[in-house]
Amino acid sequence: MEERRKARVGTVSGLALLAGGTAVAAVAGGGHSVFATLMLGLLAIGMGHALLDEIRRQARRRTPGGWAVQDTINTALLACWAASALTATVLAVTPATVRTVGALLTLGYAVSCAYFVRERRRTITTPTIGPMSAPAE
Repeated sequence: MEERRKARVGTVSGLALLAGGTAVAAVAGGGHSVFATLMLGLLAIGMGHALLDEIRRQARRRTPGGWAVQDTINTALLACWAASALTATVLAVTPATVRTVGALLTLGYAVSCAYFVRERRRTITTPTIGPMSAPAE
């Protein structure tokens, strides 16, 4: 079967920012009700799952040439989001709940970055198995 996945940058980075922004909005909003906070938290978890799924898709795609420029950009962006979340956690004068979410985002982005690199390298170094030929009659 022909590979249909293309190397993309915007999906991984966009999902990472959406998940992080939603998580911060869940705890940083002013007068949220418990229901609104719970729904935003669940939405952030769902976006985190979508991010993990997209990281898997991008890392496990089979394209000629191995590591692509898009892979480097995805890795750099995930590392930048981890550094940004850490900076916002350490330097910002924010409530404890926002600092806690920032620390979790830092950990999540860093683990996502490492996971992407590990899976991508594993995919590149694993030999492809060609289609099985039909037995001769």
